[in-house]
Amino acid sequence: MPALIEADGLTAGYGSIPVVRGLDLRVEPGEVVALLGPNGAGKSTTLRALAGELPLLGGELRWLGQRAGHSVHRRARQGLRFVTEERSVFMTMSVSDNLRLSHRSLAGCLELFPELSPLLSRRAGLLSGGEQQMVTLARALTGDVRLLLADELSLGLAPLVVKRLLRAVREAADRGVGVVLVEQQLRHALEVADRGIVLRRGQVAMSGPAAELRLRIDEIEDSYLASMDPGEEPGSGEGNDG
Repeated sequence: MPALIEADGLTAGYGSIPVVRGLDLRVEPGEVVALLGPNGAGKSTTLRALAGELPLLGGELRWLGQRAGHSVHRRARQGLRFVTEERSVFMTMSVSDNLRLSHRSLAGCLELFPELSPLLSRRAGLLSGGEQQMVTLARALTGDVRLLLADELSLGLAPLVVKRLLRAVREAADRGVGVVLVEQQLRHALEVADRGIVLRRGQVAMSGPAAELRLRIDEIEDSYLASMDPGEEPGSGEGNDG
């Protein structure tokens, strides 16, 4: 069976300026791959390239066994879901209407996050940040989803909420969804991931099974995450790369 998505020597960036260089990545159904690293390491750029938002500057990308064209809409129709670090809710619409967007099953969304049931009539703009992220993630994980690309689900959220969101991601993977998870909260990410890749300055600094990386957390934090990289080229979108 081919991987859901596979990158060989992926190089991507903005204009002609590479931010990620020579990345190899393979995601199978049912596994969570965590992309870790400091700000500016190239994590968000990697997700945008995988989603089809950015053209490749080098290397090859295969989606569902076929060489991938530059079309985020086609990949979305084929089951790729991309949750960006900006919470993707319509603030003036009710929670119920937000969950029904793109013909999502309301019952399916509430099965994933029953916490949203008493909030269905509330405007999404009145929800807490964690509740808004539950709406976004419920919509992404309902329906014919094959691969989830998730960029900084934990941004600005309390630890208990982060654990709830990441548990939902892990449960989706256990149902067969592949996941690429960008996360700065290293310890939380490695609790739910199967494999981890640490990026620094756009290249792989370390990779391996999550169980092995958990044993090297102090080393990873001291060597790769302690000093944050400066933002990349202006306009790259990497200055706050989650």
